[in-house]
Amino acid sequence: MPLTSPPIMQSFPGTYWQWQGNSIYYVCAGEQQSNKPPLLLVHGFGASTDHWRKNISELQEQFQVWVIDLLGFGRSAKPNQEYSGNLWREQLNDFITEVIGKPAVLAGNSLGGYASLCVAAAYPESTAGLILLNSAGPFTDTETNTEQKSRPNLVGKLMRSILLQRWASFLLFQYVRRRSVIRKTLNKVYSDPSAVTDQLVEDIYRPSCDVGAADVFNSVFKTPQGEKVDVLLGQMQCPLLILWGENDPWINARDRGIKFRQYYPQLTEYYLKAGHCPHDEIPGQVNTLITEWVLAQGKLKS
Repeated sequence: MPLTSPPIMQSFPGTYWQWQGNSIYYVCAGEQQSNKPPLLLVHGFGASTDHWRKNISELQEQFQVWVIDLLGFGRSAKPNQEYSGNLWREQLNDFITEVIGKPAVLAGNSLGGYASLCVAAAYPESTAGLILLNSAGPFTDTETNTEQKSRPNLVGKLMRSILLQRWASFLLFQYVRRRSVIRKTLNKVYSDPSAVTDQLVEDIYRPSCDVGAADVFNSVFKTPQGEKVDVLLGQMQCPLLILWGENDPWINARDRGIKFRQYYPQLTEYYLKAGHCPHDEIPGQVNTLITEWVLAQGKLKS
């Protein structure tokens, strides 16, 4: 029996917003709801609004859904500057204030989760709720065995010093942006290989061809580490839902779940049979959990 390719899903039409002299791409789908907060979906490193297309199609039936390309990614501008959680925090907060016009439930995957957490911690007036999907971000290091850690730290510092050289990061960028390497990486971080489609590979490859994409990649190695997750959780006031793809090779979901519960015990969480991007790999389950959780939060700001 011949194999058939999965159907191509069209991107939702978007538009641009000018922020600090840069064009920021975003999508809005669904009707504004007077009794429900809007959703703002935030992609991870190297991804874009396209990574949420399977979620937009269902979530827009219940909510007004906004999806944004962070500065430096997707169809947004890629200026040569320092990139950080603080930068994206200000971008997201200004977008909520200037474009959405009311508090939103932020849902972020990986890097987008960390940026969304930064917003929730600093701007409670903009945040009706927070949903993290395999969120990135460091916790305060509580280990005391410095001797055990010294060797990997030295190796890490050496690698970082090499990659701080523009030529080295440029060569690495040229390698990791190849379609074959993108596919290989996705096959490692997705549990279901059938979810790694040609369309997904192309969605990640396409923005890497933009002018400035190599500079954004290079800036990752120069940016100081952001505020610790436990500190941000200590500043946060809104409801929190965490969805873990527990087969993520980049994140030990169970261990990170323990840390999140330690610093924010009132959270709600689910462990799912998926990898690093559960919203794209098992969108039906994720869409249902998001919808049920948001609708259950009767006191969310809207």
